[in-house]
Amino acid sequence: MHSPAQGWLVLKLTDSPFYLGLTGTAGSIPILLFTLAGGVVADRFRKRYTLLTMYILLMLLALTLGALASAGLVSIWHVLSIAFLMGTGYAFEIPSRHSFFIELVGRRDLLNAIALNSAAFNAARTIGPAIAGMLIGRFGVAVCFYINALSFLAVITGLLRIRLDNEEKRGGKRSIRSDLKEGIRYILSEPRVNRLILFIGVMSFFGFPYITFLPVYARDILRIGAKGLGVLMALAGAGAFTGAIGLAIKGDSINKERHLATSAAVFAVSLLIFSLSRLTWLSYVLLFLIGWGVVNQIATANTIIQLRVPDRLRGRVISSFTLVFLGMASIGNFIVGSLAHYAGTRIALMICALICLMVTTMVISKKVLKKPPAS
Repeated sequence: MHSPAQGWLVLKLTDSPFYLGLTGTAGSIPILLFTLAGGVVADRFRKRYTLLTMYILLMLLALTLGALASAGLVSIWHVLSIAFLMGTGYAFEIPSRHSFFIELVGRRDLLNAIALNSAAFNAARTIGPAIAGMLIGRFGVAVCFYINALSFLAVITGLLRIRLDNEEKRGGKRSIRSDLKEGIRYILSEPRVNRLILFIGVMSFFGFPYITFLPVYARDILRIGAKGLGVLMALAGAGAFTGAIGLAIKGDSINKERHLATSAAVFAVSLLIFSLSRLTWLSYVLLFLIGWGVVNQIATANTIIQLRVPDRLRGRVISSFTLVFLGMASIGNFIVGSLAHYAGTRIALMICALICLMVTTMVISKKVLKKPPAS
């Protein structure tokens, strides 16, 4: 609910796709700045305590934005600052959360855990924006920020009730810099891992910023308003939820590299057609397919990496994956937002979709994710 409310608030304050892109950048640039440090924290300290700290911070920030919006004191700089601080919290939360899965379920059920985590997230992402669209139209954006703040109480309560027999503070006498270098050396020495991370980085830079510009499509291109924006985002979430459930059911029976290439192709082609669409029903269908493609790419890539990495390096490697997945999107949001400002949103997304399609063609031809020869 927070995401469409924030986008609608920015559009209301500035009437500019550039500021939509800048807000997306403010929320994701901390991934570039801090997520590697977040990976070191995930490998050094109790992940549950790190998560609790970050969720309390995020709850307070959402509450602050809601209070500013309801008091009529909010400016674009407030939105940008709070987006940056929330992004910083997620830079430390994401590596700890993703590397926590294997401690909860073990290696055998890791794919199902990652897929079901994506399903749970996207189920909320399907329902939340639709409700947000109705609430924004009737009560304004502030109520969405208040509900988001309240929702963190459930997460905090759940974490407080989790007990793990093997939960340990790992720490150590090594410096953070040494731990960071160790993780980078491992990634550079594993061709299959670094090629996969590179592929996700390219798709993230050019493809994933599409979500930031949906308010422009809802208001100016499809002309379906705030409620329509909620439906657009909800359908992307529904596609992601469906894809995650399907992946959880298939489990280890799929060829992961082939499935990754297929989902990338579905995403790129659907994004290309969506960028040109002026038909509301067609845009709805395409966003469902786009959501399906995104979650299958990320969940599959995440699984391949986590099953390959040693336990002691998992947080640092996942932080690098997060860096290119979300961090490159921060640069992409700014670049695509700037291009949209001068050339138009439709042209900008069309160019990005074509680049994603080209990269996907390389994947299908096995030039990017080809397994390295045995040494």
